[in-house]
Amino acid sequence: MNELFVKTKRASKSLALLSDQQRNEILLAVADAIIDQQERILKANAEDLAKMDKSNPLYDRLQLTESRLEGIASDMRNVATLPTPLGHITKQKTLPNGLRLCRISVPFGVIGMIYEARPNVTFDVFSLCFKSGNACVLKGGKDADCSNRAEVALIHEVLERFGVSKDVVALLPATHEATGEMLNAVGYIDLCIPRGGRKLIDFVRDTARVPVIETGAGVVHTYFDKEGDLEMGKAIINNAKTRRVSVCNALDTLLVHKDREADIPQLLAPMQGKVTFYYNDESLYDTEFMDYKMNVVIVSSLDEALAHIDQHGSGHSEAIITQNEQTARTFQAHVDAACVYWNAPTSFTDGAQFGLGAEIGISTQKLGPRGPMALEEITTYKWIIEGEGQTRP
Repeated sequence: MNELFVKTKRASKSLALLSDQQRNEILLAVADAIIDQQERILKANAEDLAKMDKSNPLYDRLQLTESRLEGIASDMRNVATLPTPLGHITKQKTLPNGLRLCRISVPFGVIGMIYEARPNVTFDVFSLCFKSGNACVLKGGKDADCSNRAEVALIHEVLERFGVSKDVVALLPATHEATGEMLNAVGYIDLCIPRGGRKLIDFVRDTARVPVIETGAGVVHTYFDKEGDLEMGKAIINNAKTRRVSVCNALDTLLVHKDREADIPQLLAPMQGKVTFYYNDESLYDTEFMDYKMNVVIVSSLDEALAHIDQHGSGHSEAIITQNEQTARTFQAHVDAACVYWNAPTSFTDGAQFGLGAEIGISTQKLGPRGPMALEEITTYKWIIEGEGQTRP
């Protein structure tokens, strides 16, 4: 496996020779290939799906359809239309001694991505890494291995057609040993990003010898305030919970002000028969369901809602439904999360929805990027210094 890391590191240098126009042409060609060869991808995905129980919450994450492939291709085309994140001058100055300093955005080099039953991530990561001049080493889960291999094979075919080394995208075996190799690939992997459940993320953070950006699990809350609009609340809560239950921005716990307790049946009406509800179940306060399940908790005040989120939130996405602007601003100022919503569902926490083209993950840490990570977040910078023979006294 060390040979694979060496090849990818070497190939990453070649990406600097490509113009942004060339990168965009290749991304558009891959997007076209996704549609043209969707039967091939769906066949591989069907092999993965056949090995998973349909009742498994991850089944929805694993499943690819024609419409989902169209969405993936559309996101890749959007990435191709975005301005390059490279070569931006973020700081510039001339010192009293005449030295000219310039800070410029550059790729990390090689980004390692570890993810579970999410075959869409393969294409998302490739598009963002390639656009930003990064090579990538992918480590998918065994549940999606057939899908991931078909997708990477397609990407390799397009790269070779354009005369670009296929080594800029590598897929590791779907084994625990491969994960360990990646996390210890010092000098080859410049940045590792885990994307999955709490168990995976904790393992990567605790084990890695390479730099890691933590994309946390989502224990997500929505607080329906005493001045919340009932019809708006019904729509927001339903969308946050049921749009896709297996994603990290899906609603887990609904907090309801005690003055609106009588409205709970109406708030939950759109989800009746579809979602299993729990009421004030303390054993579920820290649960990310990833399923058609939701805890409903009564709170006596805004302060109690904030205290609950402080204790049980994961720093991912939180929302308030209220017509009182002061209450909303207090909520947004107090809640410590990457994304804090007022009168909108947490389902919008998504790179494409934020106008970023796609996302490589949702960062819940505070050092470095936070929230949806896209092109800008997977670049770093270097200083360029020019002089005329100055020496330091």
